Amino acid sequence: MKHLFLMSALVLASGSLAATSPSIKTPQTLTQGVLKIGMEGTYAPFTYRDAKGNLTGFDVDIAKAVAAKLGLKPEFALTEWSGLLAGLQAGKYDVIVNQVGITPERQKSIGFSTPYAYSSPQIIVKKAGSFAPKTLADLKGKRVGVGLGSNFEKQLRDAGGITVVTYPGAPEYMADLAAGRLDAAYNDRLLVGYLIKSQNLPVRGAGVIGQPESVGIAMKKTNTGLKAAVDKALAQIKADGTYAKISQQWFGQDVSKP
Repeated sequence: MKHLFLMSALVLASGSLAATSPSIKTPQTLTQGVLKIGMEGTYAPFTYRDAKGNLTGFDVDIAKAVAAKLGLKPEFALTEWSGLLAGLQAGKYDVIVNQVGITPERQKSIGFSTPYAYSSPQIIVKKAGSFAPKTLADLKGKRVGVGLGSNFEKQLRDAGGITVVTYPGAPEYMADLAAGRLDAAYNDRLLVGYLIKSQNLPVRGAGVIGQPESVGIAMKKTNTGLKAAVDKALAQIKADGTYAKISQQWFGQDVSKP
């Protein structure tokens, strides 16, 4: 287990970049032969740069595997989370692969693939201290860090009574939490476990909130051909074992199911 979060790019190169399936018709994309993929690049273990500056992570590996099945070259466009969805609508990239939660509100204007991962929100607190919130109600009157424009921000604001402090990405608010400038943070359960194990941050997971939530590959709602192709590609990487290899490498479990 101690090698769970070693970089997977090299390990998965042969499995993730399998030959294109003849059953998938190459979809129309912004640039012929290329799948432009929007993501943060600062959201470990999903999408971030390693010590050598290489883009890596669970979502990076999923995106590469899907692009390979589509017969397209993956090209990554990095931007802050708060601008990712707007960039998709503006035509800056074909898809977003960045743990985008599938919500009814987003589905009104954005197309989604079938879910490719599930997780739950979790409250994060400093390792030292007795504060152990179990529910969002326990955060009332507290300063809580969260990513700007995320599902997590909306949940905190909907709960009411919480001083919500927004940040462009997880590294910034996790640093403020560790330094004592926040009472808590709020993010994905899978992220919490990764940070504790890989970066030795003085934080710990507290209450897990609600039921597991689904995430999907986001794309323009009008691009139904791309959705059909991406759904097929996801089904194929699950069927041939590529998805299981990626999921085990990063999390030691199958995150494709609730």
